[in-house]
Amino acid sequence: MTNENNAHGAITDNNHAALWHGRFAEGPDAAAVEFETSIHVDERMALDDIHGSKAHAKMLSKQKIISEEENAQIQNGLDSIEKDLSSGALKIDYSAEDIHSFVEATLTDRIGDAGRKLHTGRSRNDQIALDERLYLRRMIPQLQKQIASLIKTLANIAQENKNSLLTGYTHMQHAQPGTLAQHLCAWSFMLKRDVERLSDSLKRVSLSPLGSGALMGSGLPLDREEVAKELGFEGVTDNSLDSVSDRDYCIEFTSDFAILQQHLSRMCEEVVLWSTTEFGFIDLSEKWSTGSSIMPQKKNPDFAELIRGRTGKVYGDLINLLVMMKGLPLAYDRDMQEDKAPLFEALDTVSGNVIVFEAMIESAKWNLPKMEGSCYGGFANATDVADYLVRKGLPFRTAHGVSAKCVRLAIDSGKSAIEELSLSDMKNISPLFEEDIFEKITPRACMEARKTTGGPSPDEVQKQIDSLRAFAAKF
Repeated sequence: MTNENNAHGAITDNNHAALWHGRFAEGPDAAAVEFETSIHVDERMALDDIHGSKAHAKMLSKQKIISEEENAQIQNGLDSIEKDLSSGALKIDYSAEDIHSFVEATLTDRIGDAGRKLHTGRSRNDQIALDERLYLRRMIPQLQKQIASLIKTLANIAQENKNSLLTGYTHMQHAQPGTLAQHLCAWSFMLKRDVERLSDSLKRVSLSPLGSGALMGSGLPLDREEVAKELGFEGVTDNSLDSVSDRDYCIEFTSDFAILQQHLSRMCEEVVLWSTTEFGFIDLSEKWSTGSSIMPQKKNPDFAELIRGRTGKVYGDLINLLVMMKGLPLAYDRDMQEDKAPLFEALDTVSGNVIVFEAMIESAKWNLPKMEGSCYGGFANATDVADYLVRKGLPFRTAHGVSAKCVRLAIDSGKSAIEELSLSDMKNISPLFEEDIFEKITPRACMEARKTTGGPSPDEVQKQIDSLRAFAAKF
């Protein structure tokens, strides 16, 4: 299928002219065609377009709008196109205006006039809205499976490290002792919310817009509900004007992708930080690291940095969609053709990032002694000193002040930890301190004492791991 240019660079009429060419006395300029075509972007929805067209033709036949014989021809023709596209025997013709034009023109080439009846009662306005919804319903579960796989991997690492001490930080300062397992579970619960958000968004694309026409439905006796049932939708959209104007789902899914990407970026930031010489908590596999062109010793966490760096791309895709839609009047405007590129780019980006992050983290090694060592010094047990006094009946605010005085004394004495003070030093601050204070404020004791739901104690972390595994097993 090729277009022929006339001497002025315009497209002449042929068997594969634009679907809308009949009103025009002359074809569009070649540069105009190149500017407006979307097939390089929407070609990935070819199978979705075919499936939607098959359901539409079947309904047309049931409603006696086309004959059973014509429907059979259309079904067989579309089946052959799907088969040939899948096998590679048929290639996308990039001179077509869009994927709808390509499928219809190819069908007409193969079965003749019956192919020209396929578009009866349908507009590209409701057709593209259907294709996008079908595509998202097909692809989002795949992304959810990828995220669930990452959750499983993190849960497995956590299972092996329920007792592996790791300092928790606030403001990037030592805060309280925790474990690697609890930290990885925290990552996983971020990802769990991402999966849940995607499921929520899928609910809002579970309605079929087909039959809405260009904007006001159709005067033909279409059965929209039959098409929706055939395609596995829960029902149909309520308003034909809104159906073709709506791109909320593009914005909503891209927002979901942006939040997912933010989570991946935060996780990668910690991986980058932890892989530094100063921290040394994680040793990334050489398969997921790179070197330097000038410094022979370097082993750089480039893949974590690239995932982090691609966050701006996904955020930009979301802003692209929001700005594109902000001032459009109802119903369809050609601006909306630009919805697919940012949607698809954001989806591709986060999908690739999830896969790479899982491979990177699964192959990493953890420096457990270095992590445990981070729990000593830095006064990370100061809250536990206050809790010790609370158990002895002291009001927490008073206990907080006593613990702070212990920290101040240690600092003034050139010590790096409260436990380096003598018992007499501590008794001078509060007589409630006893010899058992020192066994109560070791990093491990502090960690194990935190048995509230969601805390870092091994039993509580096990509950978190079990919950995450049960959730991920659903996908």
